Amino acid sequence: MAAAFPQEFENATFHKVAYRLIPFLFLCYIVAFLDRVNVGFAKLQMAGDLHYSDAVYGAGAGIFFIGYFIFEVPSNVILEKVGARIWIARIMITWGLISSAFMFTGDIHWGGLATTFGLTDPEFSFYFLRFMLGVAEAGFFPGTILYLTYWFPGARRARMVALFMTAIGVSNVLGSPISGAIMQYMDGAFGLRGWQWLFLLEGIPSVLTGFLVFAVLPNGPKVAKFLTPQERDLIVKRIEEDEANKTQLASKHSLFDAFKDGRVWALCLVYFCGAVTFYAVSFWMPTIVQELGIDKKDYLKVGLLTMIPWMGSIIAMVYWGTHSDRTG
Repeated sequence: MAAAFPQEFENATFHKVAYRLIPFLFLCYIVAFLDRVNVGFAKLQMAGDLHYSDAVYGAGAGIFFIGYFIFEVPSNVILEKVGARIWIARIMITWGLISSAFMFTGDIHWGGLATTFGLTDPEFSFYFLRFMLGVAEAGFFPGTILYLTYWFPGARRARMVALFMTAIGVSNVLGSPISGAIMQYMDGAFGLRGWQWLFLLEGIPSVLTGFLVFAVLPNGPKVAKFLTPQERDLIVKRIEEDEANKTQLASKHSLFDAFKDGRVWALCLVYFCGAVTFYAVSFWMPTIVQELGIDKKDYLKVGLLTMIPWMGSIIAMVYWGTHSDRTG
């Protein structure tokens, strides 16, 4: 039986938690996606400067996910052990520093190491930094989803996840014209190319936001000072009830059963197709838009046109997340 709390009080409590946590997590995800996909804009200049072919650029963009894949689960395990605040802060600070380090991609010399792999120094630097960016960022998204399970029971969670994930669309709506403007108007300032300024200026916010995590994010509801004792008690009880229901369900199945369930493979296929098309658009849209006939130096116009599809995604994500909670 669910512990009895007035419905109005319960709704107000979860609204309070959402108001306190979601905007900040939203900000974190915005800067995360800026650092993940700004390479699509940087490519418009960087590829010519460093003599990258489209194949080199595509491989480098994709290498990010190798580091991300390898360290995603270990990162979540560490988050569970050391606490969300410390680990999410670490993730953001390190990925911001690595993202900014891309400005030196053409200046790092590897000696014989690069030639051993049949690569130039700039190519090896690009691959290495993309891999390390994936390592640094691994665990942020799944870690944040795990963090939301500390605060919101399953029946309330889809809408919160949808609100959080609209940051993907917002980061592209805001980031596309900002990236284009940096490329266009900062090019040549202090002897740096526009793509170098792009990596520097869009990496710094991640570092600063990482330090803010220490001040803003509590590790969980039991230590949240912004809640009253009764509010903390309510959230803890609802999460415990949610976990108890999951434990009863899980006790009926083994891990191997998941791999025998066709629904798991169907959802894997759906997510695979979604991820492939999403990152194809994210990494290549600036190039596609530019090749429609836009002036090669009008990066701001490229950014303004690139932002258009993401506006639709913001509306759709919030709608479907709310629809999911309402209908089950």
